[in-house]
Amino acid sequence: MTQAATILGCEGLTLSADEKRFFAEAQPWGFILFARNVDDPAQLSALTADLRSAVGRDAPVLIDQEGGRVQRMRGPHWREWLPPLDMVAKASDPATALYLRYRLIAEELRSVGIDVQCGPTADVARNDTHDFLRNRLYGSDPDTVIDLSNAVAEGLTDGGIGCVVKHIPGHGAATVDSHHDLPRVTLDRDALDATDFAVFAEMDHIMMGMTAHVVFEAIDPDLPATLSSKVMKVIREDIDFDGLLMTDDLSMNALPGSIGDRASAARKAGCDMILHCNGERAEMEQVLANCGQLGGAAQARADTVIARRPEAQPLDIQATEAELSALLGGEVYV
Repeated sequence: MTQAATILGCEGLTLSADEKRFFAEAQPWGFILFARNVDDPAQLSALTADLRSAVGRDAPVLIDQEGGRVQRMRGPHWREWLPPLDMVAKASDPATALYLRYRLIAEELRSVGIDVQCGPTADVARNDTHDFLRNRLYGSDPDTVIDLSNAVAEGLTDGGIGCVVKHIPGHGAATVDSHHDLPRVTLDRDALDATDFAVFAEMDHIMMGMTAHVVFEAIDPDLPATLSSKVMKVIREDIDFDGLLMTDDLSMNALPGSIGDRASAARKAGCDMILHCNGERAEMEQVLANCGQLGGAAQARADTVIARRPEAQPLDIQATEAELSALLGGEVYV
């Protein structure tokens, strides 16, 4: 069965009969969940099962469970986490601490049927990185960000969770929130190559990536990366990222035009997959009318993701929590 080149959200805590029919016909490649879709473990497990049942296959189910402000699964049913940058500052061994943190997060995700985490967030932090992003990051120099991003990815993978590295080719130099406005980065190409691009060049082992809704004036002064064939060429040829490349959420206000126009432009630019998150039917129908079906290189990359889904390794949860607590001076959670 052919699949649409999109990942879609759903409306609420359960799937209505109408939603099931819609997804069965639409055949999105995967799904993404948000806080509106999360109540407790039993509900969430049922929802992920119903999403897969609707499309008749073991479709990927994604979530943003970074910790801090960006975590969709929260207490009392799941652990509450410090923002990543705060944990890095607190830990005596940041790489081990992040590995253990995301190893535990992986256990929580897998237990409710979620198999992909939108992370690591491998953007390079600056003093003027917008607050919506800054404390979600791991460091301010490329070597640190590479090291810690790999620790995050390893923790997730060892827990049987796929990774989506974001936001390619880098969002850290942006000083506005792309949920609301279009960021413009004025750094020259040499500066980008030495910082943001250098990090993502070391993330080519991760099988999925998410674009940045950011204009890089040194490459394409007119279009954000998600819609720019010039930036896509840099991602594929210079940064050498050959994984499945999805857009950031298409409904974010940084992007111009209608939802349908955005979907068409992103695919034309070179994105393999359109990500649409808010679950609004009219917008999803526009996406589906314009995103096309998977095929060619995009299909091959998507097939590789499915074929190479990681298997969870055994974990002693109590011992892992104790080790992480020791690295944080006796504290694990917020």
